[in-house]
Amino acid sequence: MSNRLPAADQRLVIRAALRLLAADRRSVAAMILLNSLAAIAGLGGPWLLGRVIDTVSTGGGVAAVDRLALAVLGFALAQTLLSRYALALAYRFGERTSARIRETFLRRALALPAAVVERVPDGDIAARGTTDVDAVATTLRDVLPRILIGLVEMVFIMIAVVVLDPLLGVVGVLGLSGIWFVTRWYLRRARDAYLREGDANSWLAEELSATTSGARTVEAFGLADRRLAAGHAAIADTRRTRLITLGLRSVFFPLAETSYAVPVVLILLLGGMLYIDHRVSLGTVGAAVLYLRQLVNPLDTLLIRIEQLQSASASFARVEGLGAALADSPAPSAATPADDRIEVRGVRFAYDGGRDVLHDVFLTVRPGERLAIVGLSGAGKSTLGRLLAGVDRPTAGTVTAGGAPIADLPPELLRRQVVLVTQEHHVFRETVRDNLMVPAPDDELRRALATVGADWASDLDRDLGAHPLDGAQAQQLALARVLLAGPHTVILDEATALLDPTAARDAERALAAVLHGRTVIAIAHRLQTAHDADRVAVMDDGRIIELGTHDELLAAGGSYAALWRSWHRADQLR
Repeated sequence: MSNRLPAADQRLVIRAALRLLAADRRSVAAMILLNSLAAIAGLGGPWLLGRVIDTVSTGGGVAAVDRLALAVLGFALAQTLLSRYALALAYRFGERTSARIRETFLRRALALPAAVVERVPDGDIAARGTTDVDAVATTLRDVLPRILIGLVEMVFIMIAVVVLDPLLGVVGVLGLSGIWFVTRWYLRRARDAYLREGDANSWLAEELSATTSGARTVEAFGLADRRLAAGHAAIADTRRTRLITLGLRSVFFPLAETSYAVPVVLILLLGGMLYIDHRVSLGTVGAAVLYLRQLVNPLDTLLIRIEQLQSASASFARVEGLGAALADSPAPSAATPADDRIEVRGVRFAYDGGRDVLHDVFLTVRPGERLAIVGLSGAGKSTLGRLLAGVDRPTAGTVTAGGAPIADLPPELLRRQVVLVTQEHHVFRETVRDNLMVPAPDDELRRALATVGADWASDLDRDLGAHPLDGAQAQQLALARVLLAGPHTVILDEATALLDPTAARDAERALAAVLHGRTVIAIAHRLQTAHDADRVAVMDDGRIIELGTHDELLAAGGSYAALWRSWHRADQLR
């Protein structure tokens, strides 16, 4: 739960909303204008009906009443047409704006530092990119236009009541104060409640994703009961948070509905007394009551949509949380590496504030050198590889390439400088050619694939979505990508582990030939890789305890010599 991305605070959400409105300011201005005209047209009906009442009560003729009735019809028709066109304009605005939100979310997700992406649960980003983005998009398309229309109508109706008779208008507006208090009570609680509900949805998505993606592991190790328990806990939390938001709604809506009648009752009581005193006409009282009854529709719409707006606001805060995470990430450095020399000086590192897993590591990797990093599992080899690749930042000390901090390099420069290849590879549901990600001639693509032993990839148009790859094939594809990218430094973290020993050996020899002249840092359990390297760094408990050539370390008779003898005996037995 602690590794989830943050949610943007209210200030950032408001700024983001204002940016979206400013991006389509002409449409916003046109919506406000059309809705204002529609609201003004809607004010004509109650005023004219009041005149009808006064005309009839004073004995006016049928012709006058007919003219007033036609005028009422004209205002109603004008309001309908203006509202319809304004709503169509609002829907188009909502679709354009939701597209901007989706595009921004995708750009930010791709711009997140690799270390952040790896530590954030997949379900969190997935829930934000689907459920939350959809909630915001739906609000922009369906809810925001209704709220805008309701607000404009409310403002003009209240102005009309005050203009009709100031005393009746003031009493009617004051009668709405109960709705203000109820709404304020709701808004103070709703945002946090919906944020908690969003977090619960993310947790549920994480558990479902973990269970379905690991279905074979669950079956093989009999973990069904454990995964069911985790799923039930996530569902229970989702239910609990949803009941909290439901409870808020069950208080808010009944109280708001009851408050609608208060201003009408006050107007009828006060208007009746004023009419008896001949201070207002019957038509004026009737028009005021009609205006306040007319106010119920936009008020009802507004209050219902406010509930949806709170949910969407929480979703928008989670979507904008990617922007907050990017803002918290250190800005890329403008420094350019002077050369390919990698320096590690006094490095310490701990994951998420835990204990140090690297301790005072010093290492220099010369340009064009082949360095092997070996050691027992848990010695810190992969962690050091991530620091060398700029994926993580050291807790203390420095890791530089050509004098520039590796983790501070802009992504495009970093990937030209150094590439980390691990056992985990993503294969897109596209063709082999598209998966290689480099716009190069087909002959060059085939040479790279042949170099790593990917004989299965002769057809570059093979759809890897329809014909999925196994682990070894995905690893070969990843190695071919490295060859085509041609970085200055390549870090291979057990990059051939999924290949069989013969194929792994062939791939390593081919890579050594192709990457000749480039810096190669190989993290491996197969000590044959260390035998072929220029130097070997031996790690234990987060420290480099030996550093030298294969022959030097064997002659020293230390930890490397013991590892070599143990591995060599095991290899002979195989």
